[in-house]
Amino acid sequence: MNRQLALGISLRESASLENFVPGGNVQVISHLRHCTDGSGEQFLYIWGPEGSGKSHLLQAACQYADKLGKAAAYIPLGQAEMFEPEILADLDFMNLVCLDDVESVAGNKAWESALFHLFNRLRDQGVSLITTAGQAPLNLDVDLPDLRSRLSWGLSYQLRPLRDDEKIQALIDGANRRGLTMSWDTGNYILRHVPRDMASLQRLIEHLDKGSLEAQRRLTIPFVKSLLETFG
Repeated sequence: MNRQLALGISLRESASLENFVPGGNVQVISHLRHCTDGSGEQFLYIWGPEGSGKSHLLQAACQYADKLGKAAAYIPLGQAEMFEPEILADLDFMNLVCLDDVESVAGNKAWESALFHLFNRLRDQGVSLITTAGQAPLNLDVDLPDLRSRLSWGLSYQLRPLRDDEKIQALIDGANRRGLTMSWDTGNYILRHVPRDMASLQRLIEHLDKGSLEAQRRLTIPFVKSLLETFG
C-alpha cells in the first residue's frame, strides 16, 4: 500500500523537482536528488521562511522517490494535532522520510522523544531523511538536547528568497507548462496585486489556468484582474 494513502495524507500532483524555481537555490535541488536516491547525504535539513518552497520540495522528493521505485513518506508536522507521535514508529522501513515544519512540535515532550528515536533508527537502517523548518536547527526551541544534536546531523541548507524578476519568470513558465501565454507585463501586474510567496503564486497559476479554460480567454491584464477578484 502507498504509504501516503495509509497515512491519509495526499501529495500535490503539481509538486515536482522540475517545476520548482531554484533561483539562488540550485544546489539544494542537487543535494535533494542525491539524498532521495541514496547517493548523497543521508540527512538533509532545509530551512527558510514560510512560502519559500519547503513543502513543495519535500513533496517533490517523495514524487521523485516514487519514480525511482522507492518507498517514501511525507509527514506534515504542522498538522500534528491530526495524529499521534506513534505515526513515526515504523518509518524506518521506508527508503525516504520527509518531515515538514519540525518546529511545530518543538517543546512537545512526546513528539521530541519520538523524533529523537526516529533519527537513531533511520541512521541505523540507512534511511534518508529530509527535514524542513523555518529556522536553523540550533535556533529551534527544542527542549531535548539530544534531539537538537540530531537535527544538526548531515547537511543544512538555507533557502534564499527569489527576486521579483525570478518570480515573474516563474509565473510565465508556470503558465507555459499549462499551454498558456503570459506576458511580462501581466506577470508584473500579478506580482503587485497578490501575495508574493511562491506557494500563493503556484496556487494562482492553477486558478488562472482553470479560469482561462472556462472562459476561453487569454491572460490579458484586464482578464487576470477579473480572476484575481475570486482568488483567495
